[in-house]
Amino acid sequence: MIVCIAEKPSVARDIARILGANSSHDGYMEGNGYQVTWTFGHLCELKMPEDYTPMWRSWSLSSLPMIPQHFGIRLKEDQGVKKQFSIIEKLMQQADYIINCGDAGQEGELIQRWVMQKAQAKCPVKRLWISSMTDEAIREGFAQIKDQSEYQPLYIAGMSRAVGDWLLGINATRLYTIKYGQNRQVLSIGRVQTPTLALIVRRQQEIDNFKPEPYWVLATVYRDTLFTAVVKDEDEEKPAEEGKEKKAPGKRGFTSKEEGEQAFALIEGQPFTVTSVQKKNGKEMPPSLYDLTSLQVECNKKFSYSAEMTLNLIQSLYEKKYTTYPRVDTTYLSDDIYPKCPQTMNGLFQTRFAGVAPYAELVKALGGKPLPKSKKVFDSSKVTDHHAIIPTGVPPQGLSDAERNVFDLVARRFIAVFYPDCKFAQTIVTGKVKDIEFRVSGKTILEPGWRTVYAKDKPTSDEDDEKKRDEERTLPLFTKGESGDHKPTLTEKWTTPPKPYTEATLLRAMETAGRLVEDEELRNAMKENGIGRPSTRAAIIETLFRRHYIRRVRTSIAPTPTGIELIGLIREELLKSAELTGIWEKRLRDIERNKQDYNHVALEFINGLKQQVTEIVHDVMADNSNRRVTVTAEEEQKKAKAPKAKGEQPAKPKAPRKKKEPAQPAPAGSATSPQPSPAAEAEPREGDVCPLCGQGRIIRGKAAFGCSRWREGCTYRVPFNKP
Repeated sequence: MIVCIAEKPSVARDIARILGANSSHDGYMEGNGYQVTWTFGHLCELKMPEDYTPMWRSWSLSSLPMIPQHFGIRLKEDQGVKKQFSIIEKLMQQADYIINCGDAGQEGELIQRWVMQKAQAKCPVKRLWISSMTDEAIREGFAQIKDQSEYQPLYIAGMSRAVGDWLLGINATRLYTIKYGQNRQVLSIGRVQTPTLALIVRRQQEIDNFKPEPYWVLATVYRDTLFTAVVKDEDEEKPAEEGKEKKAPGKRGFTSKEEGEQAFALIEGQPFTVTSVQKKNGKEMPPSLYDLTSLQVECNKKFSYSAEMTLNLIQSLYEKKYTTYPRVDTTYLSDDIYPKCPQTMNGLFQTRFAGVAPYAELVKALGGKPLPKSKKVFDSSKVTDHHAIIPTGVPPQGLSDAERNVFDLVARRFIAVFYPDCKFAQTIVTGKVKDIEFRVSGKTILEPGWRTVYAKDKPTSDEDDEKKRDEERTLPLFTKGESGDHKPTLTEKWTTPPKPYTEATLLRAMETAGRLVEDEELRNAMKENGIGRPSTRAAIIETLFRRHYIRRVRTSIAPTPTGIELIGLIREELLKSAELTGIWEKRLRDIERNKQDYNHVALEFINGLKQQVTEIVHDVMADNSNRRVTVTAEEEQKKAKAPKAKGEQPAKPKAPRKKKEPAQPAPAGSATSPQPSPAAEAEPREGDVCPLCGQGRIIRGKAAFGCSRWREGCTYRVPFNKP
C-alpha cells in the first residue's frame, strides 16, 4: 500500500480524487492501492526545555544558557493532533512506501519530515512537488515523482531555522524576562521579531527627534508654466569623485529667507529667457510579476489589506486552483512555463465576474501572434523551487470581493508582462533670469503599451496622484532663446520628518534588511539578505501586534511604549540588527540551495548561534545597572480600553494573586509563537471570520473595519480606535 500524506484535509481530498482513493475512513481516504491521509499544520514541534531536564522547568538565570546536546521533537499537546497522528503512525508503519505531498516549501518539508520521524517510518519515501493545485498539475507531479533525498538540503535548512529560533528565542526571552521584566510580564525576544521591532522603533525615534527646518522655494510662471529655481549646494559645485556620478542639482530651495529675498529681488522685473530645450524618447518596461512580498505590498497600498490577510487570500486562491503557489520570493517564470501561457490566457479570456469579462479585450489584443518571450519574465536561472505567482488558467467562480481584488492584481500583472513597453517623450526646459536657473520637465505618453492594462486604475494615494501628474505633464512648445515676462514667487516651506512605516513599507524594509531600496533589480539582488522569509513576514508582524509591541495608527504602524522600552533595554546588537539577521537568512538559503556542503554549513550555523547565545547570556548577567521595563503591555491595553468617565469611582484593589511561573512561549522567532502576555485585542483583526454573518472576512476600510460580504447585506462595522 502507498501512503500519501498532505498538509491539510482539503488538499488530501483533491489528491485522493485524482488517485482514485474514494473510500472514506476516519483520518484517511483509501482506494486504487493508495491511502491518502493528512496533517493540519504542525503536528510536531521541538521539545520544550522541561522535556530535556526537570531543572529547566523553572525560570532562573542559573539555568541559562539552555543548550540541549541533541534536539528532539514532540507531539503538540492537543487531543485532535494525537488522534490524527495515531492514524498516520499506523498507516506509515504498514506502508510499502510513502509519498510526501506536503506544501512544496521549506516549512511544508519540515512539517511532514517531523511526522515521519515521530512515526518511525522505515519504508522508502518519495516527494510530490507541484506549483499549483489544478488536476493537471497534480497528475503531472505524480508522473514526475522524485526521491525525498533530493530535498534533504531543504529539510536541513528548515531544521536549522527551527533550532536557531529555539536557541535564541527561548534563552533570550527567559533571560530578559527574569533580568528586566520584574516578574510583571514575559519579554519576548526573537531572531526575526526583535530586529523588525527595532526597525519600527528606530523610525519612530527619527520622527520624534526630527526638527523641521524652513526653506524658501523660488519659482516663476512663464507662459502659464511653473518653473522652479535650481538651487545648488556647495557639494554640487565640486567635481565628482573618480568612479562616482556627479550629484544632480538640488531642488529644495534656499536655506535662509535673506538668500531667497535677494534672489527674488534680482529677478523681479527682469526678462525670462529659455536657454535649453531637451527632448528625448524613452521606454518603460512592464512591471515584474508578483512574488509574495510585492503582492502584499500592493494589496496594502491599494486595499489596505494587512500582510496576513493578503497571504490568507492568495493561499485560498491557490487551494481553489485559481493561482499558483504563493509563498515565493522570485518574480520570474521558468522557461518550461512559456508553452503553457496561451492556455492560461485563454482561461482569463473566459473569466467572468457578475456576467462581465474584465480581461477579454485585454487578452484579445494579444491574439493572432505568439506571445513575446522576454528574459525579464522567463529566466530559469532566477527560479529555484517555485516561479512567480500567476493565474492557473482555471476561470474563478464564487470569489469573495477580497479574493477577487487579489486575483485581479495577479491576472492583470500576468497579462501586462506580454504587452509592449510604454513609450513616452520627455522634455526638460531650462531658463534663466539673470544668474538664476529655472527648470521644468514634462512627460507625454506616446504609446501606452502595458499601461493599457491599468488604464482604469486610480492612484493609491494623493502623493502618487501628484507624482503621476508631475511626471505626465504636457508642456507648451518652447524655443531656445525666446524671452518674455514672468511672475516670480517666493514660498516658505518646512522640511518634513520621515514617514511612519505602513505594512507595505515595513515589508519592503524587511525584504532589504532595513535599507531603503527603490530600484527593482537591486531589491531583487538584496532579497538574499532580507529579514525572515516571504511566508513568515506576515506572521511576524501579526505577532508584534498580538504582543502589543506595535499598534496601528490609521494605516501606519507605531511602536507602543512597551515596544520602545524593550528595544531600549537591548544593548546586544546581535538581537536587534536587521543586517546581521539578514546575513543569517543568507546562510540558511545557502544550506537550502546546496551551494556548499549543506551539513557542514548547518553545523557551523548552529554552533555559531550557540556561541552567540552564550555570549549574550554572559553580557546581560554582567549588567549591574538598574534597567527595567516600567510599562507592561497589559497596563497599556487597560489604559486604552477603559478611559475614566466623570465621577467614576476608582476600582477596589484586588487581593494579590499567588505568584506562578510564567508560561513558556514557543521560540519567539517562529511564526506560531503564542502570545506571552494575554490581553484583549484592541481592535478586530483583518482576515478573521466575520463574527456577525460567519461567512465573510473582516476587511479594513477607510474609517472602520467591515465584512467582505457587505454587498450581500452584512452590516458588521467597527470604527477604528482613535490614536
